[in-house]
Amino acid sequence: MNEILNMSMNEMAEADFDCSCGRHHSLPIKKIAIGKGVLKELPGVAAEFKGKQVYMISDNNTWKAAGEKAHAFLVNDGFKVKSHMFETGNEILIPDEAVMGRVLMEMPLDTALIVSVGSGTLNDMGKFLSSRTGVPYIIVCTAPSMDGYVANGAPLICGGRKISFVATLAYGVVGDTDVMKDAPMHMIHAGLGDVLGKLTALTDWSLAVEMIDEYRCDTCVKLVEKALKRCIDNAAALKERNEEAILYLIEALTLTGVTMAIVGVSRPASGSEHLLSHYWEMDFITRNKYPELHGVKVGIATPIVAEIYEILGADIPEATRKLCPKRAFVEELLNSAGAMISPKEVGIERELFYRSLLNANAVRNRYSVFQYAKDIGRLEEVTQKITERIYGK
Repeated sequence: MNEILNMSMNEMAEADFDCSCGRHHSLPIKKIAIGKGVLKELPGVAAEFKGKQVYMISDNNTWKAAGEKAHAFLVNDGFKVKSHMFETGNEILIPDEAVMGRVLMEMPLDTALIVSVGSGTLNDMGKFLSSRTGVPYIIVCTAPSMDGYVANGAPLICGGRKISFVATLAYGVVGDTDVMKDAPMHMIHAGLGDVLGKLTALTDWSLAVEMIDEYRCDTCVKLVEKALKRCIDNAAALKERNEEAILYLIEALTLTGVTMAIVGVSRPASGSEHLLSHYWEMDFITRNKYPELHGVKVGIATPIVAEIYEILGADIPEATRKLCPKRAFVEELLNSAGAMISPKEVGIERELFYRSLLNANAVRNRYSVFQYAKDIGRLEEVTQKITERIYGK
């Protein structure tokens, strides 16, 4: 039982087991290859589709990072590949209706496999396209920037709002640390922010168990905690692009994705910190402003959520209170890696910040510390205190 706790990351593909939580879990991902130099293993991961049409999507940045080599590995091994690269220049690729329409229009009718080369956006595009066409997809990771590589949700922009669509899990994941260690440092910081968000996500999950008797899988909690520890212990080395630290970062991101996949909900990886991040992002997109990387905003939001728990203090059930990190601890981890800490650093004005704390809980139907603070009549007090600390009186 729970043999998955003793498996390496790459051994977890197609895991299938009866869990101590009382449920049966399975991970339908066929192949996981994460480590040094594994990009060359892509033809082996995709071997089932050799001789059939492969559709590769990338942008100009991810093409340079790994797409060109991935394409060559496949073609040289006898694969038939059509590649579509989005020219974005220095702009961020926004996965809205126009972009998703274009990626579908470029897809050959006889496509048997989709290969996405990228991180957050291109991965979300690939999995959404896969879920709507029934064609499996492989993700070639180019940055350790987020935890969605093995998750089945696809956050896309629709009608100006960020909506997390139910999509599908990847057929395979290829994450080469030789590629990811050279990712823009801002993306590495985003990955660290997303990982640290698990600290408050697990706290929120505990609060939901205590307050509304929500289901929780302790095996998933242990997997996330194990991954968190190694990443946190090596956080400071990320600013040096230390290969071991990068490996622990992508493993932590992937493992939290695995837990979401086997438990069927995003609770192990997403809590109040994600609600804040999504609120800020939707506001920025509505105003045609650059929304900043998801993980960067999650990293900034995490110590804020930790502070909410600190302010509520004894009002929080004891079992949950023991889990939550201190704001200073999270900020020090971010600072040690050179990551941003303040919402002001990403252009979040006082009014938006104040409003986000009051309204973030409406972003998703999920029990959180925001809902708890509202239920006990302390949300406005908490919002005022934190806003004044950051922006002044």
